Amino acid sequence: MSESATPPLSERLNAAPPVQPQHPDVVFRPATVDDIDAVHAAVAASDRVDHPTWVTPREEIADIFELSHVDAARDTLLAIAPDGAVVAMGWAMVHPTQDAELHAYLQGTVHPDWRRKGIGTELIGWLYARAIELLADTGSTAEAAIYQYVDEGNTDAATLGERLGLRTERWFTSMQRDLADPIEEPPAADGVELIAYTADRSGAVLAARNDAFRDHWGSLPSTPERWGQFVDGPFLRPDLSTLALVDGRVVAFCMASVNEEDWAALGAPNTYIDLIGVVRDSRGRGLAPAVIARTLQAAKAAGLEQAVLDVDTASKTGANRLYERLGFRPTQRQQALVRRF
Repeated sequence: MSESATPPLSERLNAAPPVQPQHPDVVFRPATVDDIDAVHAAVAASDRVDHPTWVTPREEIADIFELSHVDAARDTLLAIAPDGAVVAMGWAMVHPTQDAELHAYLQGTVHPDWRRKGIGTELIGWLYARAIELLADTGSTAEAAIYQYVDEGNTDAATLGERLGLRTERWFTSMQRDLADPIEEPPAADGVELIAYTADRSGAVLAARNDAFRDHWGSLPSTPERWGQFVDGPFLRPDLSTLALVDGRVVAFCMASVNEEDWAALGAPNTYIDLIGVVRDSRGRGLAPAVIARTLQAAKAAGLEQAVLDVDTASKTGANRLYERLGFRPTQRQQALVRRF
């Protein structure tokens, strides 16, 4: 079928407004900025069960309310207990980059003490309906997909997604490295300069990131708004982050952050490596090991003891094998469930 003959998503999805959930034990309502602390408390309680080695920072919750493509009054949902506590939260969104393919996301959690009471069923059903509505409202004729990311041990959440037609397409693995182990520095590539990240190169690194991740599974170009939240946020460590330059152009990067709340959960002061990438016309030159090695050395020099990252286990670039060679070991996994339209 030609692109011009493809029906718009509004016809393909048969979207209807989400129905307000009902549950005998809680009241559902949208979230507001006044709920950030209560939402974070519920998320932190879930973190301790679902992925006990890291904690969602409060700032990540606050960021939701600052995104121009998220309408909190229509895209978020809370479950409120009789005592006023937030016991479940969720939000649906469509990625603002919609040039070739549309991605919608279902994100949320139920407090561990309130699971298996039917609250999660109501929550994800509403989020799914809202995601369908958001996709349909774009008027696009492009392909679309709804994504749900679930920690491996949270089988109930995965089951709820599967009931809505989502299927596991990918696994992501968290990997950890002891910085006390020797860090091998690969030989420098000709004409490549390794430097720490600086804010004046933000735009250049964003361009490199979007080029490097263009052929990665599930990835869409990051927007300046979302990128700004990352690089200008409280956790990025420019001194630990590494850029590879060729004639002044950013051709590879290793961006690292530090969230001290993770240290108690992990059991050691650590850095999290958020992004590693090489632009497509510079691959095969050993740039990824070079930028990673510099970041690991900088983290060790800063007194940190561990480095953590996440990797697509089926990455076409062979990233998981590279990280194993660099001393990272797998710890826990997350699955990506997807429904495509």
